[in-house]
Amino acid sequence: MTISVRRTAAVAAVAALSAALAACGGGTGTSDPGGQARMGASTAPSAPASAPAAASPSAAGSSAPAAPPASPGSSPSAVPQPGAPGKAPTMAPGPGGLTPVFDRAKQQTDKTVALTFDADMTSDQGPRAADGERFDNPQLISTLRTLKVPSTVFMTGRWAEEYPDQAKSIGTDPNFEIANHSYSHHAFKSPCYGLPTLDEAAARADVDRAFEAFHKAGAVNTVPYFRFPGGCYDDQALRAISTAKVTAVQWDVVSGDAFAKDPDAVAEQVLAGVKPGSVVVMHCTRSAAPVTEEAIRKIVPELRKRGYRFVKVSDLIGK
Repeated sequence: MTISVRRTAAVAAVAALSAALAACGGGTGTSDPGGQARMGASTAPSAPASAPAAASPSAAGSSAPAAPPASPGSSPSAVPQPGAPGKAPTMAPGPGGLTPVFDRAKQQTDKTVALTFDADMTSDQGPRAADGERFDNPQLISTLRTLKVPSTVFMTGRWAEEYPDQAKSIGTDPNFEIANHSYSHHAFKSPCYGLPTLDEAAARADVDRAFEAFHKAGAVNTVPYFRFPGGCYDDQALRAISTAKVTAVQWDVVSGDAFAKDPDAVAEQVLAGVKPGSVVVMHCTRSAAPVTEEAIRKIVPELRKRGYRFVKVSDLIGK
């Protein structure tokens, strides 16, 4: 009986994770019918976001140099500091100071598109990684470099801890920018595909902890953007992270690469959905999205043939 219960619980946990990963590219992500939280890109970019809270003592042993303390009201240093969000454009807060939400560049006339990749790993998946499951996808990153595709990687802090060398490599390559996908990949609103839900204080701390993990890995090209795990958010979630001074980034094109087995189907779905200013959501997780790299090799040349230029999210928000 005990074994049966444990097996049932394990199956349920895997199913919940699968749904959550698929949900990262499965819809708009908000259950707010009034759309109060969704600002689009009509709001003018604000001043650069402030850096997250200082790294915890555990990050002190990092080989990356620490950012010098800034006096209140001072502007960020001109020299990029590992793990600290750089001077990427952000959006002004929404009504009541809510975190603004960006999903696509509006009123675009030039054919630009941002490919984004969620590097997902939950805080409790260490044992699965130790058993050999791969949550990274170095071949995908290599292909993006070879094809010279500027990209934004929405990384969880737990992923950066599991693969610090890759996090540093991505985060020091000018071809990429690292954005925040939380530390734990737990939900910021409930329900959210069975993910454990963080309360307001824990949600804010989770954002900081992810930036600290990037800092410890030595990443430099980090930006003050945040993507909600599962794409799930509401006004309460936007309020909870408002003091982090980030812009929440969703998407308008769902790749369908999570757990897909046919790269052609993924490519066709992306190619059918892209329009000027689009944000495409994909994944940088080998075990959960095994055909993404092959799909990219089909998507990139075809979009270029159609006259599209690839940019980072920061380039779209900066328009």
